[in-house]
Amino acid sequence: MREGVEASDAENLAFVVVNGIKGGFEPCTDKLYHRRKAMLHEAKNGLIVSLAASDWAECKQPNGKSAAVSKLSLMRELMYGDEFSIGDSKIPVLRQSTIAKFRDFAENVRWEIAGTMFATINLPRNNNHYVIDAGRNSEFEDRLVANREWLNRVFTYATRRKMDAIVLFCDGNPLAVPRAGTVQRDGYAETRKQIKALAAKFTGKVLIIHSQSGSDTPASTIHWRGNLGDLDTGTGWTKLTVHQSGPGLFSLSTPATQTSGGSR
Repeated sequence: MREGVEASDAENLAFVVVNGIKGGFEPCTDKLYHRRKAMLHEAKNGLIVSLAASDWAECKQPNGKSAAVSKLSLMRELMYGDEFSIGDSKIPVLRQSTIAKFRDFAENVRWEIAGTMFATINLPRNNNHYVIDAGRNSEFEDRLVANREWLNRVFTYATRRKMDAIVLFCDGNPLAVPRAGTVQRDGYAETRKQIKALAAKFTGKVLIIHSQSGSDTPASTIHWRGNLGDLDTGTGWTKLTVHQSGPGLFSLSTPATQTSGGSR
């Protein structure tokens, strides 16, 4: 990951969004999380962490039981301290946690630059961390409520400001419908329906940037369905340029120094 941060430091960027701070092959130890926090704070560009499943949802205790809730709490404590991005360039952001009812959801943030609304939303790629278990799936259900409110707020604000586009950063792809028989319950069903309904009423473009494939080869094409598009960055680096004029609002390029590590 250090090489990836250094690669982005070499370019003068408006901001960098990092999809997750660790790979699935790395241990979920507190020591690793603290090391990554210190390293990310050395970034030259403004940097925002978008949570990945490998950061929390896929973590296990030594006995094999899930450690997801405790690691999610740790990530929220370490990576989302105030109303600014991390790194040398401080970008003002607004967190969902400023709303009393959703004070735990500091990872959902939004910011705006030149007529475009950018936002993160916690949607891990392991079927949105829907857990088949006896009783209430409390983590999933609580986050589902928070994410629904967050999306409504993001679209309402962007509409009120007459913005050209909304760009959402997440780990899983909420627009993808799972193949029949692969999951017992589609963890993205409600979010997919909501995004499509909100996008249909929004006059600008809506772009979902995710890393569902986990591929180390970043995608080179945005797949559009009307005004709603998705881009799979995998674990590679992709540079997205937002144009203020011309026929195309977005263009993609690969940074000169291409490294894997989950940043966009």
